Amino acid sequence: MNKIKALIAVGGTGGHVIPGYNLAKHLVEKNYSVELVTDFRGYKYLEKNEGLSISILPSTQFFSENIFKRFFSIILIFYSVFRSIFYLTFNRPAIIFGMGGYATFPICIAARLLNIKLIIYENNLIIGKTNKYLLPFAQKIMVSYKELEGVSERYKKKLIEIGNIIDKKIFNFSREEFFNTDISKINILVLGGSQAAKIFAETLPEIFFNCFKNGIKIKVYQHCLPSQNERLKTFYEKLNIEFEIFNFTKNLIHYFSKANLAITRSGSSMLAELTNANIPFISVPLPSSADNHQLKNAKFYEKKKFAFLIEEKDLKKKLLPLIEDIYANNSILDKIIQNQSHYSDKNVYNNINGVLEKILNEKN
Repeated sequence: MNKIKALIAVGGTGGHVIPGYNLAKHLVEKNYSVELVTDFRGYKYLEKNEGLSISILPSTQFFSENIFKRFFSIILIFYSVFRSIFYLTFNRPAIIFGMGGYATFPICIAARLLNIKLIIYENNLIIGKTNKYLLPFAQKIMVSYKELEGVSERYKKKLIEIGNIIDKKIFNFSREEFFNTDISKINILVLGGSQAAKIFAETLPEIFFNCFKNGIKIKVYQHCLPSQNERLKTFYEKLNIEFEIFNFTKNLIHYFSKANLAITRSGSSMLAELTNANIPFISVPLPSSADNHQLKNAKFYEKKKFAFLIEEKDLKKKLLPLIEDIYANNSILDKIIQNQSHYSDKNVYNNINGVLEKILNEKN
């Protein structure tokens, strides 16, 4: 029996690539033939891909204030669409998934021109710009949350809430050891992500030093850019603060098992992973995120009492007092963990299977 071909198009940031990577692994397990398509930015997350087939397609942002850059971007988009049509004509999949990000636009448009079934996925609480453009062309829109904003009424019938497409290992991860446990030391996991490692490495160490001066016992596990390794190492060693530095890794569960508090940007996938793993976290939205979607994500999780929210401009003022409160009162993290334990995305892959079965059996 021939395998069903599926193509997954992912944008250039970790928030788009990682869900696409997780979906690809699931479909391979379900005996699909899977191809991942991304741009050069996204490829850096997929270089060590455990044998998945990957193609690189040049991409560009849709708009620029510079007229010459705008003209160039239009030319590149048309070129990428034409190239995508050529590719899909000779490597025609049964279905294409668009995971968000402007790198997905050409292949998704080509899919509809060739009458290939298209599903887009949105994991934020406000629909991304590219996915918004693709709404008229998609058969279905898989969403992480029914509270999704930015979809006009005419397309809401296409929405299917499936949950967050996160690493399956998270669903078997247990945080029970941190329930009702005295906090003699706060093990802080700093997750920089693709757009935060630099600013976190510049801002947080001084705050951690003030924690240390105030008698708060901490150990820091910090994600950073390779270029920041030596400076952070020197800083923490000089101040005698326990630490471990690491760069981009797909094995975050290794660090989840060490931490009882995380500080992270507010990308949907990371917030979902921490919540499913029952790790309390402080969410620091990226101020420049499109449509301020990270702030919307962070407020959603704060409202559910799954996390704390501190905006970047308030970090120096609010982070130290919050850590002091947590250190003095064991129950603060216990309550967060208990709230998180009532939430789970464990049905997400069964939901995807149901969507696929329905779409693939529909006649064009």
